[in-house]
Amino acid sequence: MSLRRRVKLWQWTALLSFIAIAPGAWAEAPAPKAQASKPPAASKTTPQPAAAPKTAIDYAERYAANCAACHGSEGRSELPLVPSLAGQHSFYAITQLFLFRDGRRNDHPASAAMSALAKGMSDADLRGYSDAIARLPAEALATAAQGQPSPPRDAARFERGRQLVAGHRCSSCHGADLAGGGQVPRLGGQREDYLLIAMKGFQSGARLGYTPAMNEALSGLKAEDLEDLAHYLAQGLSNGQ
Repeated sequence: MSLRRRVKLWQWTALLSFIAIAPGAWAEAPAPKAQASKPPAASKTTPQPAAAPKTAIDYAERYAANCAACHGSEGRSELPLVPSLAGQHSFYAITQLFLFRDGRRNDHPASAAMSALAKGMSDADLRGYSDAIARLPAEALATAAQGQPSPPRDAARFERGRQLVAGHRCSSCHGADLAGGGQVPRLGGQREDYLLIAMKGFQSGARLGYTPAMNEALSGLKAEDLEDLAHYLAQGLSNGQ
């Protein structure tokens, strides 16, 4: 065999040998052993501590700081015209807070103060406060505060109010126990003066509702009817009815 042919044969043999081992060699190329022992480039700099998790806001504490002075530490109000919040539902509470924040509740003497308080609240704040309100025990409404007994029941007014509730089918939305649910507020055990001003607001159209249902239900009722209704509703839960 000539020298030229031997060289040619050697070149082809070397090429075939390289092709045979090349896949293995290429597979190792991205992570050669020489590099495996080297520390990653990021280790050349001082590691930064992980960001501290955000502290969860305790809205029960916020309620105590911002709301309890008027609405009561357990949600039972002792102030004239200020509603009790115990036993209210988060859906109802968040809607009212939104309306105050939006400046659309103008039916109450304290509307301006509530709107000023709610103005700076984020959506997360509205959810947090409404959830905290929903956890206030409804049982607080049935227990008179020390030195502040519930107004005595007037049997005649109570019975007239009961008949009005039955005749206007209030329980179809607010429940047989007047405890409400979802976006429908609890009425049983609420302050009598607050119930009266709320019903007057619905009747006149000054207060917004989800639907015209409250405006329609109260239309045609006389002032004394609203007073009897408020008396019955306020007495309903607190006196075991």
